[in-house]
Amino acid sequence: MFASCLQTILVVLSLASSMETSELPVEAFASLPNVSQVSLSPDGNKVALLYWAQQLEDQETFVRVINLQTGESQFPFKTDNQSGLINRLRWGNDSILLASISMPATRQGVPTTETRIVRLDLEAGSASNLLSTSFLRRFRYTPQFQTNIVDMLPDDPDHILIALDGYRDHTGVSIFQVNLQLKRPRVIENGQGYISNWLTDQQHQIRIGVYQRDTNFRVLERSPERRNQRLLWQFELFSEDEVWPLGFGKDPNQLYVIQYHQGRKALFVVDLTDPELTAKPVITHPHYDVQGSLLYSDVEKDVIGVTFNEGGGFTFFEESYQRLQKAIDRALPETTNLLLGFSKDERRYVLFSSNATDPGAYFVGDRDTGELLHLADRFTMLPVDYMQPKQRIQYQARDGLTIEGFLTQPSTASKSSPPPAIIFPHGGPISFDDGSFDYWTQFFANRGFAVLQMNFRGSAGYGFDFMSAGIQGWGQAMQDDIEDGTRWMIQQGYADPDRICIVGASYGGYAALMGSIKTPELYRCVVSFAGVTDVELLVRSHRRYRNSRVAQAQIGDNFRELRSISPVNLVEHIQIPLLIIHGDQDRSVDIQQGRRLIRQLERHNKDVRYIELERGDHYLSNSQHRLTAFRAMNEFLKQHLTQQPESAHADQVTLPPSQTPPN
Repeated sequence: MFASCLQTILVVLSLASSMETSELPVEAFASLPNVSQVSLSPDGNKVALLYWAQQLEDQETFVRVINLQTGESQFPFKTDNQSGLINRLRWGNDSILLASISMPATRQGVPTTETRIVRLDLEAGSASNLLSTSFLRRFRYTPQFQTNIVDMLPDDPDHILIALDGYRDHTGVSIFQVNLQLKRPRVIENGQGYISNWLTDQQHQIRIGVYQRDTNFRVLERSPERRNQRLLWQFELFSEDEVWPLGFGKDPNQLYVIQYHQGRKALFVVDLTDPELTAKPVITHPHYDVQGSLLYSDVEKDVIGVTFNEGGGFTFFEESYQRLQKAIDRALPETTNLLLGFSKDERRYVLFSSNATDPGAYFVGDRDTGELLHLADRFTMLPVDYMQPKQRIQYQARDGLTIEGFLTQPSTASKSSPPPAIIFPHGGPISFDDGSFDYWTQFFANRGFAVLQMNFRGSAGYGFDFMSAGIQGWGQAMQDDIEDGTRWMIQQGYADPDRICIVGASYGGYAALMGSIKTPELYRCVVSFAGVTDVELLVRSHRRYRNSRVAQAQIGDNFRELRSISPVNLVEHIQIPLLIIHGDQDRSVDIQQGRRLIRQLERHNKDVRYIELERGDHYLSNSQHRLTAFRAMNEFLKQHLTQQPESAHADQVTLPPSQTPPN
C-alpha cells in the first residue's frame, strides 16, 4: 500500500484566496511546469519525474525519483534548461533511469541540436553518458542523435537497442545492443543504404526498415526466416500514398500502419503473409485523421490501444483496459484522463488528468486496492477557478472552406461591449490547435482578451486535401483563413474591432507579421516570437541539412516567389507597433531571421521593440526567458489593447479581404 505521506511529496505553492482581482501575476503563466515527464518503475515502487524548483533562485529543473513506499526522494540529475534540456525519462530497469537530453551545438559552422542519453544509477548515485567516449571512437564521426531507442527489451533488464549513424564505413543507421551496466555495446545490424529507422517485432527481431532519400520513402520488410528484404510500400512525402509503419502485434506478421482511407488517415493492420498486403481497418474517422502511437502491454505482449480519441485521450482495444479507463473517468468525470504507463505486472499505473481549464494533475493508481492518489499538480500557480473554457467554433473561409477553431473568452466578455482580442495562429504549420489546456491562451484571457485559435488550411488532422492546401501556400490562402477568422470574430461580436492584436510563434509569428502587412486595418499591434521573417533564407538554410528537399517540397523552391511573401522584404507596408522576441540559440528558426527583420524595420523607422534572449531556444524552455517574454507581452498588449483608440475605424472591417500580399 502506498505511504500516506504521498500528499507531502511535492511542495505545493498556493495563491491567496483573498485576491481582489482575477488577474494572476505574470509569473503564474510564465513558470515552467512544476512537474512533468512522470514515469513509473517496472516494479511499481518508484516514480521518476522532472521537478522545477521555482522556489530556488537558480530555478533549475531536477530529475526527482520518489519511493512510493517511504516518500523519500533522490535527485540524481539537474539541468539549467539552456545547456541541456531533458526531453524524456525512461526506466531501463528498477535501479537505472535513462534521461534523454537535447542540447544546442555547432558542426562545421552549422547550428545543430544534439541528443544524448544520460544513465542515472540510483543505487550508486552516479550519472554518466550511456555511450562511452571509447565506444564512439569506432564511428567516423560522433552521432548527432543518440536517443533513438529502437526497443527497450522489457524482458531483458540489462540491455536496450539503439540506432546510431556514422558507424565505421556503413551508411544509414546501425543497431546496437547497449548494456545498461556499461559493458561494451554490440552491433546487431550494420547500417545500409538510406535506411534511417528500424522497427522490431514483439519477439524483438529487426523486421522493418524505413528508407528515405530526399522526399522518397520506402518501407522494407525482413521476415524472420530470411535475411533478404522485400519492398512493401514506396511513396513520396506529402502524397496520399503514404504508409507509415507503427509497430507489430503479438503475431510477428501482424503490422499496424497509418495510411489514408477516404481522404483521412486511419489505423490499419496488415498481414505480411498476404501477397496483396490487404489493409484491414482498425480505427477510422469520417472527419479527422487518426494519429498517434500504439499502446503495448508487457503482460499481454500485444497491442492494446492507440493514443487517439476524437474527444481526447486514448482508445483501448482490450476490454480489461476499457473497464479501467471507464472506472478512472467515473472517478475524474470532467477531465481527459491519460494512462501514461504501468508497472511491469500492470497492477499499478500513473495517470495524467486535465482539460481546457485544468492545467493537469498526476496520479498514481493501484488496481488491486482501487486507490487513486494525487501525486502532483503540473502548474501549482494556475488555479482552475481562474482559467476560462475553450469553445469549439467553425467559420467559412472566403472560398467556402470550413475552418475549425477554438474561442476562449475572458470572464468579462460581453457582446454588448466586446472585449479586445488576440488572433493566435499556431506554429508548424503542419500542426494543429485543440481543446486542451494552453498556458499562452489562458494568459491572454486572464488579461481580459478574447482569443481565437484557428486550424487554417495546411493544418494537420483534417485529411489529405486540407493538409495539401497548405503545401507551398505560405502567405496565401493560409493567411486568408486567418484574416477571415478575424473578420468572423468581429461580425459575431466577440471582439472590439478597434482593439485586436495578432500574436504568434514560429510559423504563427510569420503569420502575425504577414497579417500586419496584408491587412493593417484589422490590427492594432503584432507580437512575433521566433517568427520566420525571410522565407527564402529559411529554405536556403536547409541546404546544410539532410531534410533540404523536404523543406523545398513543403515551402517551395521558387526563390523569387519566396521573397515576395517574406515579411523582411515588405516592411514598408507595416503601419502598426510590433514586439519581436527571438532566442539567439534557436535551432528551428535561426536568430538571423529576427536580426534581419529588425534592421529593415529600423531602416524604415517603424515602431518596434526587439528582445533577443541570450542562450534562448525555440521553445522558451528556460524559466527566465519565459518570464522575460511574458512580461514584455503583458506590457505591450496592455499598452495597445486596453486603451480606447482616439478614432474608431470599425467600418473598415467590411472592406473586401486582400487576396495577395502587396508587391
